[in-house]
Amino acid sequence: MSPRNKSRLLSVLQYLGILFFISFVLTSSFVLFFKIMGIPQKDIEFSAFITFANALFIAFIVWLFDRLRKKYTVDRPVKRISEGLEKLTDGKLDERIKPFTDPLGGNQYNVIIERINKMADELSGVETLRTDFVSNVSHEMKTPLAVIQNYAALLKSPGLSEEERLEYAGSINDAAKRLAELITNILKLNKLENQQIFPESRLFDLSEQACECMLAFESEWEKKSLEIETDIDDGIIVNADPELLSLVWNNLFSNAVKFTDEGGTVGLSVKRHGEYASVSVSDTGCGIDSETGRHIFDKFYQGDTSHAARGNGLGLALVKRIIDIIGAEITVSSELGKGSVFTVTLHCAPGLADSQEESYE
Repeated sequence: MSPRNKSRLLSVLQYLGILFFISFVLTSSFVLFFKIMGIPQKDIEFSAFITFANALFIAFIVWLFDRLRKKYTVDRPVKRISEGLEKLTDGKLDERIKPFTDPLGGNQYNVIIERINKMADELSGVETLRTDFVSNVSHEMKTPLAVIQNYAALLKSPGLSEEERLEYAGSINDAAKRLAELITNILKLNKLENQQIFPESRLFDLSEQACECMLAFESEWEKKSLEIETDIDDGIIVNADPELLSLVWNNLFSNAVKFTDEGGTVGLSVKRHGEYASVSVSDTGCGIDSETGRHIFDKFYQGDTSHAARGNGLGLALVKRIIDIIGAEITVSSELGKGSVFTVTLHCAPGLADSQEESYE
């Protein structure tokens, strides 16, 4: 006997046991009552039989009604939900469970169905993102690998001059760095999105950190003869994770330098506004159009394809995720052909904002 049929048999036996027990109790009660009233034994036996039969019939009717009620109000919804979950488990993420018609609005199974359908929508979106992510990662990895392979083959060519050899070796080195940066960013973003990195907040000088991060790009801005403009309030203390925030500034500075043409301007502003502090990184680069602005924090999105060889479209996705984790805000102001300004706003350290404001005045 299958487990399902065995379960049904046990259920029927339980109901039969309950029916006989109820009938027996009712019959015994009537017999006792008739004896107290002094009714003859013969009449009591006949009445007991009729009472037991009536009790058994009434109990059967109640049981039948309960079975029908359970079939339509419990078994049918559970079966529909189970079938829907089974399809979702099999990977059919476009499957949705149809809710039951309930004019009175009292069917609680519809609440469960609504939650399951919402979960299916989320899973479907995650699956789409995962597919796109894998596709983009594969594409991004192929480019530097192809560069490495091509220039490595060229290095084998006989009669190469020293200048050509150094040029090919430099191209291989740049491609390897880009590949290493891509893998590092993917790992960081994966940890951030899966909450495997938790902020370790401590007090530190935001002004000093922003300056140090910008100075790390000194060699790059000097190569492009960029002008650097700064407007920094000293001694702004915040309570946040300095390592995560340094990733934010490094990515913003990297983009500002990368998208600014030679002789352009890159700016850094660190200001205090009461209990808040703001850090703005500006440039006079290519700017961002409205379409790019809607996707600028999406993974692998690159609005300016002319600079695609120097990035992987993960930097701003990392920035946005970190900003969300630490509870800060980021805004973008940009005009196509004139440049962009990225502004991060976060809380100053509790209890220090007022004293900082007074000392600043």
